[in-house]
This record gives sequence, C-alpha cells and structure tokens, in this order.
Amino acid sequence: MATRTTTRESRRPARTAEPVEAVAAAPDGGTSLGRLTELRIRGLGAIDDVTLELGDGLTVVTGETGAGKTMVVTGLTLLFGGRADPGRVRANGRAGVEGRLALPADSPVWERAADAGADPDDDGTLILARTVSAEGRSRAHLGGRSVPVGVVAELAEGLLAVHGQSDQLRLSRPAEQRRALDRYAGTAHLELLDRYREAYTRWRQLASDLERRRGQARELAQAADVLRHGLEEIDAAGPQPGEDAELDAQARRLSDADALRAAADEARTALVGDVTGDLGDDLPQDASAALAIAERALAASDDPTLVMLAQDLNDAVAVVSDVAGQLATYVADLDADPARLAEVLDRRAAITALVRKYADVGDGVDGVLAWAEDARRRLDELDVSDEALEALEAARDAARAEVDDLGAQVSAGRRAAADGFAAEVGRELAGLAMRSARISFAVDSDPDAPGPEGIDEVALLMAAHPGAPPRPVHKGASGGELSRVMLAIEVVFAGADPVPVMVFDEVDAGVGGQAAGEIGRRLARLARRHQVVVVTHLAQVAAFADTHLVVDKSPDTGAGVTATDIRAVDGEDRVRELARMLSGLTDSDTGQAHARELLAVAATARAAA
Repeated sequence: MATRTTTRESRRPARTAEPVEAVAAAPDGGTSLGRLTELRIRGLGAIDDVTLELGDGLTVVTGETGAGKTMVVTGLTLLFGGRADPGRVRANGRAGVEGRLALPADSPVWERAADAGADPDDDGTLILARTVSAEGRSRAHLGGRSVPVGVVAELAEGLLAVHGQSDQLRLSRPAEQRRALDRYAGTAHLELLDRYREAYTRWRQLASDLERRRGQARELAQAADVLRHGLEEIDAAGPQPGEDAELDAQARRLSDADALRAAADEARTALVGDVTGDLGDDLPQDASAALAIAERALAASDDPTLVMLAQDLNDAVAVVSDVAGQLATYVADLDADPARLAEVLDRRAAITALVRKYADVGDGVDGVLAWAEDARRRLDELDVSDEALEALEAARDAARAEVDDLGAQVSAGRRAAADGFAAEVGRELAGLAMRSARISFAVDSDPDAPGPEGIDEVALLMAAHPGAPPRPVHKGASGGELSRVMLAIEVVFAGADPVPVMVFDEVDAGVGGQAAGEIGRRLARLARRHQVVVVTHLAQVAAFADTHLVVDKSPDTGAGVTATDIRAVDGEDRVRELARMLSGLTDSDTGQAHARELLAVAATARAAA
C-alpha cells in the first residue's frame, strides 16, 4: 500500500544550502568564481554589431519591448553551446558571438580547455567564439582553437546558469520538483540516488531477461542448438590463430619444393662453389674464392687504405659464408614428401570450410574464433534449463531486494530534506511580498512500484493564505507568484551554486510593487558572489544594478530592418531610463523624482546588506 507524508512549513534551517545573506564577497569586491568581462554579438536578431563591457556584480539589461533585450540572453546561450537557431541570423547570412572569460587559476575550466588545445589570451583570459550561418551550420572556437560545440556545452555546465520564464513551466512538473528536492538534499543523497538508479537498471534487465527466456523457451532452445552445433564443429577442428596463413605458406613450399631446392643450390654454389665435388671442374669461380683472392692481394700491400679495404673484404667473405650456411640449412629442411603435402591441403580445406561458414569476408580463421567466443557468450543468454532459470530468478530477486533497500533510503532522505527546503523557500517568499504563503512538500511513497527515480512521487504545494488548503504550486499560484516561487528556489540554491555567471531573463514578469523591489534586493545579494545578468522591465529591479545596459532600437528605412544598439548608462541618463520604465516618459519630472528615490532606496539597501 502506498504511504503518504505531507511536510508542512518548518523553521528548521537547512544544512546543505548556504543562505544568500551569508555569502561572503570576494576580497576584491568582485566574484571569486570568475566572470564574463566582454560580450560581442554580431548579426543576431535585431543586433548588427555590439560589444558589451560586463562588470562585477549585478548587470541589468532594459529597453523598449521588441528592442532586442532577449538577444543578449540568446547570445549568451549560443556562446555557451546552446542550440543554434538559423532563424535568428540576420540577412547578411552569418551571426557570431564572442566572449572573454576571466577565471581564477584553480578553475577546473582551465584543465578541460587545455585538453581541447585551447590557450589563454595575452591578458590571461579565455576567449570563446561561436558562429552560425543562415543554413544552420555552426562552429565553435575556444582559446583560438576550433572545437566541437559539445566541448563548449560541457564547459558551460560549470560556467553559466540561465533562468527564464520557461523555468516556470518546468517548475510545474512533478519531476522537476522532485529533482529540486534531491538537489537540496545534498551530495551524499545524490550519490545514493545514483546507486539506486544503477540497481534499478540492473533489476529491470534481469527481470526482462528472465521473462524473455520463459516466454520464448522453445525459440531460444532452437537457437542454442544451432550455436552448439557450430561450436562442436569448430572445437573438433581446433583452428589456431593465424593458422590459415601458415597453411598457405606450407602448401606453397611443399608444392614448389624441387624448384626451391634448385634455386637455393644454385645460389649456394655461386657463393661458395661445389662443396660436394659432384659438379665437375668446369664451374666458374665462386664469389667466396674471388673475394678471398682480392682480400689477399690487398692485405699484402703496405698502404693503410688498401689494408683497411682488405679487412672489409674479409668481412664480406664471412657474410657470404654465413648466407651459404643458411641456404644449406634451408635445403635440408625442405620436405618434398607428397603425403605431407596432402595432409596440409586437407587441413587447409577444413579450415577454409569453417571460414566460409562462420567468418565475415576477409576475417579468415580469426573471424571463426571470434564467432565461437561470441557464440559461447550468447549460449549463456539462451540457456533455458531449469538450473539456469533458477539462478537468474535468484539474481533478479537479489537485485530487487537491493532496489527496495536503496529506494527506502532515498525516500527517507527526501523526507528529511523536505522540511528544511520548504522552510527556506517560505522565508524567501515572505520577503517577496508573499508572507502569508505556506510552502510544503507531499511525498507519496509506494514501495511496491519502484520507478527509475525511486519509490516516491513528489509534489511542491502552496497555500496562498492562512486557511487555504495546500494545492500543487502551478495550480495554487498566479503567474507572478510562480515567478517568485521559482526565484526563491534559485536563491536558496545560489549560495552553494558553483557557476560564476547567472542569467535571469524576465523572471520578474507579472510582478510589481513591493515584490519587485524585493526581487531586486535578492538579485543584488546573489551578485555578491556571482556575476548576475538580468533582463528586466521593472525599474525597481534595475535600480539595484552595478551596471545598467539599455537596448535601443531605431528603424533603418534604407535596409528595411530594425537596428539595435546597446549602451551603458549612469548618472542622469540612468535616471531618465528608470523614469521611462516607470511612466513611459523620460523627461517627466515626477518620473525622474521617483527614479532618484528608487536609486537612493536601492543604494541604502545594498549598503545595509
């Protein structure tokens, strides 16, 4: 029977995720994990060619709707190995993104980059580049070296985290909620979950194999008979590795024994003469005698050069004598026995028959031996004897027992983490103008029905106000509330998140008022340790920025397209941009007064943090 445990909001502090308020700033006031110092985007969407200088801390990107703010996030995603969409490429036919990363010396990114052949730039930074054609062809470069896009995507796992409005959709899925709870439970829990997954896979494979053998016993037994017949035939012949080539060589030698003997005798006679005396006195002078005569003539001279050459001739005489001896041995070993030749030919015919039946073309006797090895392995899988089925059933039951044990441990870990996770998220929501909301987890466990991720169904629940029943978060929260829940979860994780660059794409959609200011406050806290880039339409969030970038658009009537530029603003320009975001009027005295007030409040909040 399934059991159900619902974990209500708790004030017990979490042990695995460091609160954002406690994250220490780097000694130099920037991030200690590294940062993206420069981003250049060319030919992407409405952007022709812009270069962004990105500083430490919190960078916000603002601008009119449709100006191309999201292209900044698209460019970052593309740069770090994201899917290339040729529909984003401008009419000139090629889009490109380049980025410059400043990383600490102990960053693991350096080791992986070195493995890919990348080199740091002269200033010690790492340069990434990505190009996409209108046809969809994509290329990536890392540290001046062309690399597969997959290498950059692999590096991105430790460099960049992008959070957008689509995360709200993911958050509504029970699988994502379970994954968030597992992540919160810590490294030891995740390692335990990996062990469970391995055990589950092993159990399912054994159960499937047992079911297959029982359900197809007749067919498997027939297939096993075919394999056994082949193995018996091969074992009876007993072929040896490389034997076919050796038999071919023996057959040639035995068939050509007389011709080979004549050639060897002729060569030996030319080298050392007739050592048997059977060939008469009319033979030409042999090489050995001629060399000896020449050697004696030179050795009798007093000239040092001729004496040295005489020694060389003496060495040549020794070589000739050695070759002649080897030829004599070769002739003695030649076997012209017709019976032996017939034996070799019969053996070669038997091996050839095996090769034709059991080996692929060109593999020879080695292919036969490979087939036999594979057949023995397959026989183990086809064994449907009572003994084999009993052993397989015992292995399946042992694997299921391991699944049950590990599944119970994983479930216990989730339940133990649920209270702390709910409490952390609840505290963050209280600061995001959702003070009355109550967060909880429902963990439904069914030990009789284990799945790939355990025995639990996990649901994140929210009660919007006191007295309201807890409901699944995607049903009990509005769009703006769901954005805040997502941000609260990310804030809970951020203190322990190792990625240096975090990007938020309009996660404040549907939020306003006090909640908007609290979102800005929390993003600023994240930026104490991470480099945070935020695309926002809220002046309350933008007021907390260390760097404020504005995306401007202007119609290019000549080209028939919209041109986009990105500029950094500060001082009065920043006040006017905030005023535009607040009222739609850059020169409104009331809007500018409100903008200055927002900047002052944000500065005070940052100083007090």
